[in-house]
Amino acid sequence: MLRETFIQLAENQTLNAAAQKYGLKLGAQKVVAGTNLQEMIATVKKLNAKGIEATIDQLGEFVLDEQTARQCKDGIIDVIDAIVEHNLDAHITLKASQIGLDVDIDLCYDHLFEIVEYASTHGIFVNVDIEDYERLHATLDMVEEVNKGFSNIGTVVQSYLLEAKDIIKRFTDYRLRIVKGAYSETEDVAYQDKLDIDISFLELAEYHLMYGKFTSIATHDHNLIAHLIRFVEEHDIPKEKFEFQMLYGFRTDLQERLSNDYHCCTYVPFGKDWYGYFMRRLIERPQNISLVTKQVFNKKTNTFLAVAAGAFILGRLSKRNK
Repeated sequence: MLRETFIQLAENQTLNAAAQKYGLKLGAQKVVAGTNLQEMIATVKKLNAKGIEATIDQLGEFVLDEQTARQCKDGIIDVIDAIVEHNLDAHITLKASQIGLDVDIDLCYDHLFEIVEYASTHGIFVNVDIEDYERLHATLDMVEEVNKGFSNIGTVVQSYLLEAKDIIKRFTDYRLRIVKGAYSETEDVAYQDKLDIDISFLELAEYHLMYGKFTSIATHDHNLIAHLIRFVEEHDIPKEKFEFQMLYGFRTDLQERLSNDYHCCTYVPFGKDWYGYFMRRLIERPQNISLVTKQVFNKKTNTFLAVAAGAFILGRLSKRNK
């Protein structure tokens, strides 16, 4: 029930707006690299000093109007400028819904094209995240269309999707990030069992390592990482063809150890619109929920989340009793 609560909280636009007023006071500062460009730049410089690249995500969700979508697009352009100005070892990650997918698909395409074109002039790669299943195919189609003019665009394959193998074969010639998946999907489109998701993850990663352009192995699971290290060694796969990618604030020790022998990249999210991202990080791992639940009930901080969760649970119980 707690996991379902956090899933619903993550998608609540009212709570998203309220959370922005609190700033990073819900434990989010541990996994979000600040709310502005200056804080993000400082974080990326520290990572670069350790030999770790960054993929920068200026957070944004629930964009339902053209003006906000345009502002998000302009914000991503600003991030590209910051990468160039500060000579950061970094590239861009974005979500289609952030730049207008839920407003107008043509508007979203225009924004994506503009971002990729601008990034291309500076030799910067753009990764387009995959969100929930409802937005999956529209996003993949746009990536494919933009790729006709530019090669500095890639996307994500979620191993919990039943059609993940078809997707990875469709995008063999792309730089791909392989992830497990962080959204709540039904059994008709996604695996529900952790073992099935893990097996799918390994199959996808192995396939793209063998036949794909470049593979970002995005997991904190040391067992999966150890398996894939053995795989690349056994098949003599060049280190230039893959990287290990992890989230900012997670398994920092492991990231630093891996960076001694392999290319490593940290997913660096920042911005005022951090709420949905933070909630999904809690959903992914029960220990994350446990950690933040303890913080929530610290009187000095985090009253917001405790009240929000309580209100949600009471609302659910009320509906059940009707």
